[in-house]
Order: sequence, then structure tokens, then C-alpha cells
Amino acid sequence: MTTDEDGAIAKLERLNANLVKVEELSQRLIAAMARRKGGDPGLQGPSHDIFVKAAMAYVAEMMQNPSKVLEHQISYWGKSLKHYIEAQQALAKGTLAAPEDNTPTDRRFSDPAWSTHPYFNYLKQQYMLSAEAMQNAVNNLEHVDPRDKRRIDYFTKQIIDMFSPTNFLGTNPEALARAVETDGESLVRGLENLVRDIEANDGDLLVTLADREAFRVGENIASTEGAVVFRNRLFELIQYAPLTETVHRTPLVIFPPWINKFYVLDLKPQNSMIRWIVEQGFTVFVVSWANPDASYRDVGLEDYIEEGFLTAISQVKEITQEPKVNTIGYCIAGTTLSLTLALMEKRRDRSVRSATFFTTLTDFSDQGEMAVFLEEDFLKGIEREVQKKGYLHAFYMSRTFSYLRSNDLIYQPAIRSYMMGETPPAFDLLYWNGDGTNLPARMAVEYLRGLCDKDSFARDGYSAFGETLTLRDVKVPLCAIACEADHIAAWKASYAGIQKMGSKDKTFILSQSGHIAGIVNPPTKKKYGHYVNSDMSLSTEDWRNAAEFHEGSWWPRWAEWLRGRSGARIPARVPGDSDHPVLEPAPGSYVLVRPTA
Repeated sequence: MTTDEDGAIAKLERLNANLVKVEELSQRLIAAMARRKGGDPGLQGPSHDIFVKAAMAYVAEMMQNPSKVLEHQISYWGKSLKHYIEAQQALAKGTLAAPEDNTPTDRRFSDPAWSTHPYFNYLKQQYMLSAEAMQNAVNNLEHVDPRDKRRIDYFTKQIIDMFSPTNFLGTNPEALARAVETDGESLVRGLENLVRDIEANDGDLLVTLADREAFRVGENIASTEGAVVFRNRLFELIQYAPLTETVHRTPLVIFPPWINKFYVLDLKPQNSMIRWIVEQGFTVFVVSWANPDASYRDVGLEDYIEEGFLTAISQVKEITQEPKVNTIGYCIAGTTLSLTLALMEKRRDRSVRSATFFTTLTDFSDQGEMAVFLEEDFLKGIEREVQKKGYLHAFYMSRTFSYLRSNDLIYQPAIRSYMMGETPPAFDLLYWNGDGTNLPARMAVEYLRGLCDKDSFARDGYSAFGETLTLRDVKVPLCAIACEADHIAAWKASYAGIQKMGSKDKTFILSQSGHIAGIVNPPTKKKYGHYVNSDMSLSTEDWRNAAEFHEGSWWPRWAEWLRGRSGARIPARVPGDSDHPVLEPAPGSYVLVRPTA
């Protein structure tokens, strides 16, 4: 038998073995999908009303301005026909080559075959032409409410992105080439990845973004040395061990968002903001929130304020024997810290010396890209879901945020994992992104209805504890950091809220990049810069135009601001005291709890 024959037999055996694996995996896939319980229809997509409004607006456009619609249609038909003829002419020359391609650069189509192979290039160009035509049709709609138009535009883009030829095996040259090169092994590995993700989410599909085996919480991530020194039903209080001989007298309490785990601020040591702050000579406490189940059904924002924020501040004061603390609130925790500070002002409680807000919204008049999910159909769907379960599962928040950047967080990871059969990258930030938390039923509705939908805090005041809390009641010195490309908390909306606060001492910093990368931006990386402008009486446009740009991280600038409000240096403190013994090493137990199914 020849070497070629041996090789052919070996390839055939591998192919047959892969077919057997595909059969086995297909059975697992069917079983996994059968476990899908199905959520509320209101959480699966927008109501049909939005599509009816889009159709009616287009028909109205046709009736009132037929020449405009006809011009749009003829333009699309003309471009498509021209493209077809050019492709035919290229083939008629007898060479396997694509025609001239003037479509915009798009990293989804980075594989050379999209530019050189006539079949794949034809698909790409026709897709780009169709996408442009669909987008133009939406942009030209005039007989529709601006909020509805925003939603139509958003969901049209979702449809366009979903139908990209890169997302389908038969029209993805890179995936097809990989399948041939590996004798189908890449497709088997991809199917294994798909089955694993569906099994992990009880029949729903949520793409794994990072290698789950690459990190261990408390070992190579969330590993800054410290200890849990207090615990109640809502949070564990972590005090970090000092890394300097002396520390500033006033302690710092960090309140991370409870939509995700606290260790976004304590990733790998070189990315850990918590470790960096400790290294600057501050006594640092962090709140690690509980991951709620159905027993937390009736936990609301008042509970988070009283049992969470106020209790944590009180415990830190007791442990350090200091009358005041400095605070940080990140995202939703920044919103709730603002409510807490307003309440403390009403109660004449002067326990907080300063507040720092990371990507915090308190004025929701501009809800940014999240606005498309803050309409009645989705809100009612959430209300029905939490009423039934007692909590909002982490799956829904994770999926919502992913769809705000669907190409980066859904389609491209799915292609690499399911079509190419690749293991997800060992990326600490993406690992954290996939480690979500549930939200208590009452709290979720109060936040979405009272703060986001009604915008009560920035308007007439938010009612809590028998008080009416307003932004004017936030009077402590404050520093706010917003992010230029933030798709969750738009920087202009963040600025508007800070502008309305009653404090006479305000600092606003605008970081480059987005909601996470703009905050987790270590100085050593020298990656993203930031803008500063001391005049907060200006409009957002004028503030940004007059702002000074500085290279590198905003962390050192903020640390200098904090030093001026943290008192003299004293001998470093070790975690806990006689009344607050160490309960367990950091990062504690609450951070390890996975979302309830």
C-alpha cells in the first residue's frame, strides 16, 4: 500500500470518527434544547407594534412622497444590477477574480477571500449594498415618533448584523477552509462548544466569551490580599491588607455595581484598580454583594441603601475609628450612592467626606443606547418575569448588554467558537463579563420604573424613607469619571446629573474608551487618555470643546484629588479589629455564588 493510500485511509478514518462525534453531540444538543423553559415573550424581542409602526411610516412615505421612495428603490436596484454585471464580466475573462470592490472597510470581512474570490466577494458586496439600502430606508422615515424611530433604527441594525454572510458556515470562507484543513475536526469542536454553552444556560444560548478554565477567583483573579470583616444578607465587607507602611487617615469604601461581581476592579494584578489604590497608601474596603435568589424577592432600593450603603459606611467607621469615610460608587452603585448621600443630607449625617462616581447616571432624561430596552413592552416583560421568579436572572442582563455590541460580543465570538472550533481567549475582563448576578424582583422594578423610566431623582425627587430625595441634596465634594464611548451610561447624561447636584466642589473627568475599559485603565498600559475642564457651568458640547486632553490614565489625577480629602498619614491598618474578626480571606464567599437557574 502506498503512502498516499495510507494517508487517504487515515483521513477517511478521521472523517468517520468525526461523523460519529457529530451524531453524539447532536443528541446532546437536542436534549439540552429540550430543557429550555422559555422566558416571558416580552423579553425575547420588541412587541409587534414597533414593526407595525415602521410599516405604516413607510407606507405613509410612499403615499406622500412617492418620488423619494421610488428614487431609493431604483438606486438600490441599479447598484445591484451593476454589481451583477461587473461580476459576470470578471468571470467572462476566464480568470477566477473578483470585480472592483469599493465597499467600506469592515473587519468582519478581513479574510482575503472576501476580496479575491468572486463568489465570496459577490456575497459581501451584495450584503453591503442591501445593508445600506435598509439603513437608508429607516433614516428617511419621517412620519414616526423620534423614540419609535430610534428603536426601529436599532432593531434594523440588529437584523442587518444578524444576516451578515460571515455568520453562516456555507458563506464563511475562513470557516470552510478550516473545516477542510482539519478534516471536519474544527466543526466537531465547534459543535462541542455550542452544546456546552446551551447546556450551561439550560437550553438558552449565551456565547462563552472567555476560557472558563483559565481563571480561578481568588487565585489568579480577584487575588489582592485582604479579608472579609463583616457580613450580612446583602454584602460581605472586604478590607484589604496594606502595601505601604503608612496610610491616609480617612478610609475609602468602594461600592461596585451588583449587576456584576466586584472583581472588575480586581482583575489580574497588573489590571487591578483595587491593588493600585492600596499601593497609593489608602485603607481600602470593598463591598461584595450577595447574588440574590427567590428569597430576595422583596428586597428593594431602600434595603440596599439601609442594609448596604449605610451599614457598610457605619462598619468602616467602627473598624477604623474614623468619623468620616470617602466613597466610590460604580454605575448603578453610583446612582444608589447618590440616593444615599441625599438621604444622609436630610438626616444631617456627615459621615461621608467625599464621593467618587464611576460611569454613573442620575439624570435619565437621556437614556443613551439603553433607551431601546426601556420601553413598555420590555419593562412589562421584566415585571412579569420577576413576579413569577422573584428575581431577574443574570442571563437577561448579560444578553441585553451583549446586543448593544452584537458584532463584538455575540457574532464574532460565536464564529470563532462554533464555526472555527477555537477555545475562547484567556481574557480576564471577558471572564468577569460572563460571571453575572441576579437582581431582586422589587429592586429591579424600582430601579427601572422609578429611576430610569420616570427619572424621578432628577425631576421632582425620588421618594424613600418618608423623604423626597433630589440631586440638589447631594452636597459632599465629588469627582465623577465618565467614559467617552460608554454605551451603557452615556457621558453627556452622566455630566448632566453631576451638574444638577448640590455640591460646590465638583470635578469631572472624561476618559477615553467605554464603560469598563475607560475605568479599568492602569497607568502602566499608557493606553487611554482623558479630558479635564474645571468649568461645570458649561453645556456638554462647550465643556468638551474647551477641555484639556491628557495622555494616559486618569487614575493618578484622581488619586491626587483623593489625597487632598484623606487626611494625614498614620501607621498602616491590618484588616479587622477585636469586634470585627477576620471571617475568611478575600475575596470571600458571596463572589463565588453563581446565578440561580
